[in-house]
Amino acid sequence: MPTFDRPDIALHYEVTGKGPPLLMLAGFMSDHASWTPLVPRLSDQFTCITPDNRTTGRTAPWDAPVSIDLMCKDALALMTHLGHDRFHVIGHSMGGIIALHMAQEVPGRMASTHIAASAPVRLPRNTALFANLIAIRRSDAPPDTWLRALFPWLFNPGIYHDPDAVDQAVADSLAYPHAQTADAMEHQLTALRGFDGTALASPTCPTQVLIGALDLIVPPDHILAVLSHLPHHIIQTAGHSIHWDAPDAVADLLLAYAAKHPI
Repeated sequence: MPTFDRPDIALHYEVTGKGPPLLMLAGFMSDHASWTPLVPRLSDQFTCITPDNRTTGRTAPWDAPVSIDLMCKDALALMTHLGHDRFHVIGHSMGGIIALHMAQEVPGRMASTHIAASAPVRLPRNTALFANLIAIRRSDAPPDTWLRALFPWLFNPGIYHDPDAVDQAVADSLAYPHAQTADAMEHQLTALRGFDGTALASPTCPTQVLIGALDLIVPPDHILAVLSHLPHHIIQTAGHSIHWDAPDAVADLLLAYAAKHPI
């Protein structure tokens, strides 16, 4: 359980596998465990480095200052700390925005960048969605209520053909010992409120975009409106949790693109 000390946080991260470094940046509300379906498919080819972003997992304190810029600086400092001058990176959702910020700041360090279910846009509807989920968490509703309200936004709707799968996903989420609290979730939301990422839409390092055709949180048309000039792939079976709905497809696309841009 390694920790990297920054001036204002102790950044928790995990390292798995062997090969060139691949930094994996989780999305809003998520920590390194978000990458559970993908790491086994990549760890034979890459050294997978999965940090807990500010406010999540075992990174402490949960209430340290938070912004896209600070999380970008955390990630870059971690890779320097680990001795990786150049690396590949994949970012999911908010993690994709962090990756685009990194691509703007230090394009020469980014061997390849993979933006998954993400775009440098701010959708007020999503801010409202997350605020409502926080309100549910703080209410007298049963603790699984907010998760059952969230999951239709995340996954391929086909999961609901198997109620046991939904129940298991809820149970696993509730049992996870390092889950983000409602207070930390609200604190992290400040990183997205008022965020303007329009300057991040044209990275100069090799960058591909992975899109879930069924994504409700960052719909394909919103992604293509700002990133269609980049190589992109639409995965028909995936929702917003693209690496959970279609981990094999995501892994194959990442491996193929990274192979064209070796370190």
